[in-house]
Amino acid sequence: MAQPKACSPTCPSFKCAKNSAFYRRDGVMCKWTDEACDVANCQYSMCMKRRLLPRGICGETVRRKTVERGFEEDIVEPVRLKGKALRKFGERELY
Repeated sequence: MAQPKACSPTCPSFKCAKNSAFYRRDGVMCKWTDEACDVANCQYSMCMKRRLLPRGICGETVRRKTVERGFEEDIVEPVRLKGKALRKFGERELY
């Protein structure tokens, strides 16, 4: 999974919303346009797993980026209370 790959109409999760894709020996053809199925430029192409990204990229081949958060970001600011909540808890600041 080094680079994201383009989605292909031969994928088992691929579906044409118009039901116009049919399979031949040389590839998948579109009955709607009478051309080869182009996932990137067709507005009716969809993924049953909901992994189709813009420009026809398969979302299952994309790696997620995770961000490490530091200790400073985990510090919670105190919450100042007013009115009914102040009477209920009896303190001005909660942590």
